[in-house]
Amino acid sequence: MNILVTGASGFIGSAIARRLVADGYPVSVLVRKRSNLDALRDVVDKLDIRYGDVTDADSLLTATRHMTHIYHAAGKAYIGPGKSHELYAVNVAGSQNLFNAALKNKVKRVVFTSSVSAVGITGTKSPADETQSWNLEDLHVDYYKTKHLAELEAARAVENGLDCVIVNPSYVFGAGDVNFNAGRLIKDLYYHKVPVYPTGGVCFADIDDVVQGHLAAMEKGRTGERYILGGENLTYKQVFDSICDVIGAPKVFVPITESVVKLFVALTARARRLKRITALANREILLTATKYFYYSSEKAKQELGFANTKSIGDAVQESIARAFDWYKSHQLL
Repeated sequence: MNILVTGASGFIGSAIARRLVADGYPVSVLVRKRSNLDALRDVVDKLDIRYGDVTDADSLLTATRHMTHIYHAAGKAYIGPGKSHELYAVNVAGSQNLFNAALKNKVKRVVFTSSVSAVGITGTKSPADETQSWNLEDLHVDYYKTKHLAELEAARAVENGLDCVIVNPSYVFGAGDVNFNAGRLIKDLYYHKVPVYPTGGVCFADIDDVVQGHLAAMEKGRTGERYILGGENLTYKQVFDSICDVIGAPKVFVPITESVVKLFVALTARARRLKRITALANREILLTATKYFYYSSEKAKQELGFANTKSIGDAVQESIARAFDWYKSHQLL
């Protein structure tokens, strides 16, 4: 088995690579020449590093040669204005390039890391599952749209003969989030830069559970199917309180509803520019965060044997604590 992990300098990709190395597999990783490899520094000497970029189709043809299995975790995660072209180039066209290269080089199976944002929401507190129709167009978030379009590219590749399984991680916490994705919330609460909490909710997931779900999808997933990898559904107030309990920060008591988001964003524009409050307080993120992004992982449990034991109950705070301790030990906080 010759395994390639794309996006290996990122949170999920690096965690997959480390787990595969620990399990004794020979692992190749695709990274850009300018990528920061800090997330891989404990295993970098055990990896076959292949330089390339998902936006460069020729580099993918070279990187995927002789590969039998690919974890396609490369992607750009950004919610805000001004980066629609880059998001499309990486998440949609980049995925299309990877799928085409995998087809040409006769790769046996691809596991594609999508997102629950490609699934959609129920519009209530009821959790969505894999049958949910995508319905986030009105939020005008390019990241959500490009992840949805990338899944359509995966479906086309399957029609053309690619054995591809899609996984949809939710809101992922844990050690190793070097780029401060979900971890940005930990950082900004730690530095007292979050003045309000949104009134929606998210599906919490621990990185170890998400990695296990990827490996299970490679082994047991059905071609063309998608599997949600999530855990506890929590309000943002619950998430904020859990983080504050772990890091010793004061709790946030002021809610922000959808009706006042635009006013709040306008009034705090200068504070964001001066970095006095979190950059997460932009219009797109705050409007999204007034919705309930709740999900069920029952399909993954039934078909893949997915175990989300680190993403539910008391384990939520333990996951946050691992993330916080990792940031502190790496002098990122």
